[in-house]
Amino acid sequence: MRVFKLLQLQAAPKSRGAQGSISLEEATIALRIQAGRENHVMKDRYSSIILVREEDKVIHEDVEVDGSKAFWRDLVPRLKAERWLLGLTLLLAILATFAGIHFLIVLPFWIVLVAALLNRSAPASVILSPAKAVAVDGPTSDPLVPALNALDMPVLVVAADETVVFQNIAAEKAFGTIPPNTYLAARVRSPGVLDMIRETMATGKANQIEHTERLPSDAVYVVRVAPAEIGGEGRTPRIFLITFRDISQARRIDRMRSDFVANASHELRTPLASLRGFIETLQGPARNDLKAQEKFFGIMHEQVTRMSRLVDDLLSLSRLELRSHIAPDDPVDLAPLLGHVRDSLLPLARDLDVTVSLVVPDKPVIVQGDRDELIEVFENLIENACKYGQEGKKVDITLRGGEEGAQAEVIVRDYGPGIPAEHVPRITERFYRVNVEASRSKKGTGLGLAIVKHILTRHRARLLIHSEIGKGTTFTVRF
Repeated sequence: MRVFKLLQLQAAPKSRGAQGSISLEEATIALRIQAGRENHVMKDRYSSIILVREEDKVIHEDVEVDGSKAFWRDLVPRLKAERWLLGLTLLLAILATFAGIHFLIVLPFWIVLVAALLNRSAPASVILSPAKAVAVDGPTSDPLVPALNALDMPVLVVAADETVVFQNIAAEKAFGTIPPNTYLAARVRSPGVLDMIRETMATGKANQIEHTERLPSDAVYVVRVAPAEIGGEGRTPRIFLITFRDISQARRIDRMRSDFVANASHELRTPLASLRGFIETLQGPARNDLKAQEKFFGIMHEQVTRMSRLVDDLLSLSRLELRSHIAPDDPVDLAPLLGHVRDSLLPLARDLDVTVSLVVPDKPVIVQGDRDELIEVFENLIENACKYGQEGKKVDITLRGGEEGAQAEVIVRDYGPGIPAEHVPRITERFYRVNVEASRSKKGTGLGLAIVKHILTRHRARLLIHSEIGKGTTFTVRF
């Protein structure tokens, strides 16, 4: 594992007074100063900090450098750099010796040489101790940049003047590129988020708020801002770390759960209310009316059947969720299975005046699965196609695959009115209906496609839905 060692180096005279221990945050800022990526006011004090990589452990220490030793160590490379001036001076000295020129005439050339050597120093006026100097590996010496970029949540670093000084890769993907020194208010338009950040800047206390980013998509974030002290304890925070934790999926699950409870309650309450009304009628005015009793008993039987079907579907969903992690491994030939499902639904198709066609390959199409569950999948899909695509008068079922290495696909297509695009992503949710009245009139529970989705998830298969208004809907099951 690669770790980091912090060395304090002898710097220019203006910064030599900055001795003593430093914090990790201060060292990081100083590192950015050295790398030319930070123009912070800490530059005056900590311009002598450099980050070097070593192995085994983390050491955070100060290193005193012997200035005289460092000077003589660096003298040789300086002489090499000024070899043209050194050669000229030596030539003049030799000429002066043989020509009898006085030494004072040659002395200015030596003074110029020494001044040039003393003035030629490192850009940051930093001299490294020979015992401690280690080359920094790679073009980027700041370990926080790759660490922040590795996070899957957007992160912004903001200065005390509300300008953005850094954004990680996740933030760039979520909000677009934010140029350095851009005011935060130019990108964050939520007054609540801005007020929270300013409150943290004023009080120095961490805060968080829930925020919905409408564009490019309705993403829900928990925005948290926390101060980071750079100048040591007791000093004013100079930077603020803003994180955006995406809770969109959790909110969608909460919405689906609340919708499920509301819809389940409604679906059960409706037949129960109907049954209660008929029972009260039979106990009162229709006590001795045989015709009314016969009519009411028939309606009550339909309502009880509807509730029974609803409870059965809920139990099926619960059972599928408990077994979703267990993939079935029995070989199932899809061609005869689809033929069986088609034959069982032919009476319904005749009643609806719908023609159901089936096309299968000559070779067997074998998949690993549970036969009964796959029958339930295709019964739901074909029955829905007959009921809701009734206007198109036909339903096509196509099985593809059979060749070695070919992917098995079952395509169920109707030629009905189609499904609006905004409803397609949600039609596999529990109790979700595109047309509530039409669904109830066709005795649907609103759970059929949810059951299909859960069964296919258990079979490690996919359900693809394509629909066009006025042209019909195509359901593709891909194994």
